[in-house]
Amino acid sequence: MSLRLSTVILPVDRWHEGGRAKWQRAEELGFHAAYTYDHLSWRTFRDGPWFGALPTLTAAATATERLRLGTLVTSPNFRHPVTLAKELISLDDISGGRITLGIGAGGNGFDATALGQEPWTPKERADRFGEFVPLLDRLFTEDAVSEPGTHYSADEARNIPGCVQRPRLPFAVAATGPRGLKLAASHGQAWVTTGDPKLYEEGTPEQSVEAVRGQIGKLGTACDAIGRDVAELDKLLLTGFTPDRGRPLQSLGAFVDFAGRYQELGFTELVLHWPIPDSDFAADIEVFEKIATEAPGQLV
Repeated sequence: MSLRLSTVILPVDRWHEGGRAKWQRAEELGFHAAYTYDHLSWRTFRDGPWFGALPTLTAAATATERLRLGTLVTSPNFRHPVTLAKELISLDDISGGRITLGIGAGGNGFDATALGQEPWTPKERADRFGEFVPLLDRLFTEDAVSEPGTHYSADEARNIPGCVQRPRLPFAVAATGPRGLKLAASHGQAWVTTGDPKLYEEGTPEQSVEAVRGQIGKLGTACDAIGRDVAELDKLLLTGFTPDRGRPLQSLGAFVDFAGRYQELGFTELVLHWPIPDSDFAADIEVFEKIATEAPGQLV
């Protein structure tokens, strides 16, 4: 299977001052999809411009025609399944069925306390994610849903007419732990990883590949447990968080070498950060565009 290339466009630009142009350029360059982070603020960008994911994706849907769009990723940190489902069904309709929901358990960043709550323990976060994903699945596929959950409940929640995509828009589940991988196996059309975060600072590219190989093995085990073929799931690598860091975007050759290693592991989609000057995602835009247009022909 050929390897698809996608991009993630951080929502840091005003729509009429460069924001719209990036999404349209992503389509022109032939990217399979363009995603954005679903945060209230994020890391080193916290004190600068940062816009909402779903309004940005709605605008992108009206500014493009073919490009798939999605979150990478949404989490329970400040979302509730009932309201999130309603907004995404609307977005799926506006886009003509081009939306993918990237979803993860979230972390203890700024979003975790922005609503005034105490940070969740790892167990509580996993418990919440374990309710969040199945309830979303029902909300997208049933006209009316009632569910008395421990963390997330629904009472006759109506979602008519449902998604344009049938039976619902696809889930891309970010997970590396056993409970998250079980959710990916049970509810995902795709699985997402950023690699092993423990290797980011001092690991090697070779160690990263082996760590991800191990993650895929655990995903396969989770699929086997429910009688599903792991090959049915697309496998996405969100790049920029492995020990390679920004080196794969330094040249076409460097990227093809990097991508080839993950393609051999069975990945079907690599997601590249759209360059942002003076940030962790700084890169030469000309090299980036060359990779977008020429690398797919070398990764078949």
